Amino acid sequence: MSSAAVPAPLLAPPRRAWLTDLPVLLVAVVWGSSYLAAKGITTPQTVVAVLVLRFAVVLPVLAVAGWRRLRALSAAQWRGAGLLGLVLSGIFLVETYGIVHTSATNAGLIISLTMIFTPLAEAAVTRTRPTGPFLAAAGLSVAGVVLLTQGGGFTSPSAGDLLMLAAALARTLHVLLMARIKSVEGADALSLTTVQLGSAVAVFAVLAAAPGTGAAPWTVAAGFGAREWCGLLFLSVFCTLFAFFVQMWSVRRTSPSRVSLLLGTEPLWAAAAGIAIGGERLGLAGAAGAVLVLAGTAWGRRSADPGAP
Repeated sequence: MSSAAVPAPLLAPPRRAWLTDLPVLLVAVVWGSSYLAAKGITTPQTVVAVLVLRFAVVLPVLAVAGWRRLRALSAAQWRGAGLLGLVLSGIFLVETYGIVHTSATNAGLIISLTMIFTPLAEAAVTRTRPTGPFLAAAGLSVAGVVLLTQGGGFTSPSAGDLLMLAAALARTLHVLLMARIKSVEGADALSLTTVQLGSAVAVFAVLAAAPGTGAAPWTVAAGFGAREWCGLLFLSVFCTLFAFFVQMWSVRRTSPSRVSLLLGTEPLWAAAAGIAIGGERLGLAGAAGAVLVLAGTAWGRRSADPGAP
């Protein structure tokens, strides 16, 4: 962020607050539903191809919308955003392979541990001790994940569960790098996002061209029916374009804490979509674990940020 003063957002009047909250809540809903959507159109053999298609659809729109600001980026900002894009490509790869090998409910709930991992990692980097309540919340969340992955009895977590846990750690790394790569400070958000996605698509394209990484993107696209194309467009248009622009719009009209609180309901919608639409079942242990994950992440977020609503 630049050193120039940033004006406070113009908060919506109480009677109209829901008009601002509703689009943000819709973002949380589509993000929560994205796990089931991705699971519905992706197989272990088509992960890379689907990622190429998903972001190749949206990238030209972002590039055209922010062309002038893209040209204004310095070489250092391009390099910094490109590095973040490499990390982002790893997140999407691990996350998508994880989704293929676990339930949409587990995926959405496990990935929410990013809200716990990030403050812990920040404390390690800055050499500060987390508060007692935060550590208790972290323990509660971890216990919840253990129960969540035991829906069919006390067995080892699935490969997909472990991959989603790795994706949560990778998201934490991405957040820390965004806060510490000096070259991207003050960079335009749209340009930064476009360069990151462009870098990620380049990685996916290289992987797609390598032998042994599954079907080619055009082969997968040719085999898509109406259901698969609807799922792909949902991921591209709603989970990427719509979500990005709503966040930009909402932070100018309400508080960042309020936006964060609403987006924090994402795992609830992931569980709701998995159970109501995907026909998934948690079982008694899994349901208890889901409650502990949600309670732990909410408690941990408030402990790490006492000013949060």
